[in-house]
Amino acid sequence: MRLLIQRVAKAKVEIEGHIKGEIGQGLLVFLGICAEDTEEDIEWLVKKLTQLRIFTDGEGKMNLSVQDIQGEVLIISQFTLYASTKKGNRPSFVQAAAPPQAIPLYEAFIQHVSAALNKPAASGEFGGDMLVSLVNDGPVTIWIDSKQRT
Repeated sequence: MRLLIQRVAKAKVEIEGHIKGEIGQGLLVFLGICAEDTEEDIEWLVKKLTQLRIFTDGEGKMNLSVQDIQGEVLIISQFTLYASTKKGNRPSFVQAAAPPQAIPLYEAFIQHVSAALNKPAASGEFGGDMLVSLVNDGPVTIWIDSKQRT
């Protein structure tokens, strides 16, 4: 699994003109799922995501997590995080998990984040044509791949 995390002042996702998910201060998370991903990847990434100290404390240092600030999380499925651009000019997405495998993992990830935060995580719609808006705070953008733990 891959996460592209952006620290935001606010973010929202719209589908066909309707707001599907919206947050204030917190994290916008783009989630990519590959065929080898399991529940173990979810557990490791959720712990890393919710405890990642990327919010500033009173001294201006990145010492606080989204849990510490009681922030919110918006999760967007993003199969293009598994794009391969090695050959030609058209990206290949063969590493991305197919929907029958990816959807349950996407939904489980949302549930695990919600449980870790003790409040619902906002989300997009798997496979939906979404418009994502954000105000990046910092900017702070972090990439995490569950297959690169060491």
